[in-house]
Amino acid sequence: MKIIITGTSGFVGRNLQNYLEPNFDLSILSSRYSPNQTFEIIGNALIHLAGKAHDLKKVINPQEYYEANFELTKQVFDSFLLSKASVFIFISSVKAVADEVQGILTEDTIPNPKTHYGISKLQAENYILDQKLPEGKRVYILRPCMIHGPGNKGNLNLLYTLVKKGFPWPLGAFENQRSFLSIDNLSFVIRELLKNETIPSGIYNVADEHSISTNQLIKLLSKSQNRQPKILSFPKKMISFLAKIGDILNLPLNTERLQKLTESYVVSNDKIINVMGKPFPVSAEEGFNKTFQSFNDVQ
Repeated sequence: MKIIITGTSGFVGRNLQNYLEPNFDLSILSSRYSPNQTFEIIGNALIHLAGKAHDLKKVINPQEYYEANFELTKQVFDSFLLSKASVFIFISSVKAVADEVQGILTEDTIPNPKTHYGISKLQAENYILDQKLPEGKRVYILRPCMIHGPGNKGNLNLLYTLVKKGFPWPLGAFENQRSFLSIDNLSFVIRELLKNETIPSGIYNVADEHSISTNQLIKLLSKSQNRQPKILSFPKKMISFLAKIGDILNLPLNTERLQKLTESYVVSNDKIINVMGKPFPVSAEEGFNKTFQSFNDVQ
């Protein structure tokens, strides 16, 4: 089976290549947005990873999101429809649905994204769903939550550095629950979609089996470094007051960052588990241990 992949230079693309290479014939499709372009798709399946990632520093021109995540996806999907390839897998995001979650996010949650990243991903989803699908083709839209694994960059690295330097975690009073996704589990899902022709086309959330709190993450990080976890539980009102001061003085802790560090964001994976008929191979704790070990290896 020949698999075409876009966006292989990123963290997900590199890990997915390594995962699929032993069992599939892989080919890389170089894809950057340019007006009025088409792509030659020669293969059995197309995995579309290419796009503009969520910019936490807010320095990206919003137009770049719509070109990379929406317009490019339209071009790639149109090329797929005209090709002989039978499977199309689009990596979207839970952020195409909601930036904040009350309760548990499911595929039935009505999308209401607030950021240019989320809106551009949702536009791409809607375009795919609005097209007439020729007989014999399968199309999957995957909405992963925060993905982690070897080579991952982002908030997990920041927490890792905090623990490694011996700083205590000061937000222990905030008990949140967040869903994460091991790159191994995402790769497993993609492999199942490629192999199992009985899985119906549609939208699927992808998240590890169990959510985890930030306090639990600190404990796992500490264990991976053979350290005792240092978690302090300052009063929530005091922390919130300090965050407001951070807004005024432009300090590292501000109200927006406090919300991101302490909010809950739980994603259901029931739908994808049910259609595959098998559990994910890696538990949440096993996935984090592998990620943290990769952090240790590069130090």
